[in-house]
Amino acid sequence: MKDFITNRDNLSDSDITEEVLRVKLLIINSNNEILLGYSNHEYQFPGGHVEENESLKEACIRELKEETGIELDIDNDYFARSIGYFKDWPSVGKNRKTINYYYEIKTDLKPNLDNTNYTQSEKEGNFELRYINLDRVEEELKDNVSKYGDNKGIAREMLAIFKIYKEK
Repeated sequence: MKDFITNRDNLSDSDITEEVLRVKLLIINSNNEILLGYSNHEYQFPGGHVEENESLKEACIRELKEETGIELDIDNDYFARSIGYFKDWPSVGKNRKTINYYYEIKTDLKPNLDNTNYTQSEKEGNFELRYINLDRVEEELKDNVSKYGDNKGIAREMLAIFKIYKEK
């Protein structure tokens, strides 16, 4: 397991006022394609927040269903983790630490959009699912950043995690 750390303001754990845990899923099929979410001109790995009293694996199963409609048991461990320290986020005086756990999901099950449960933000951002060939993922992410930017650093993190994934 490898870590990817972002800490531009050199915050320490004692500076943190809030911690958020998320799971992210690299959903890969036998056609050598990855399923990515796309919303508000940004790609993302499907996934989301770990709820109170929920295990990481339970969060993976729930998020997989909410964002893709795919119902699947997940029994593997995460292969990478990103840890981010953010000053004055989400508002001045708040310092957030985010920990994202990345899981590989191999399946040929197709998304079932009738079985999804998108957030209001995802609906407003016209959330959609896109299959992209693994050989083109990096190029697609970089092209998207050149058109729309990477204000939140999501693409930068995705590229780093995808590099870790390819090395494993």
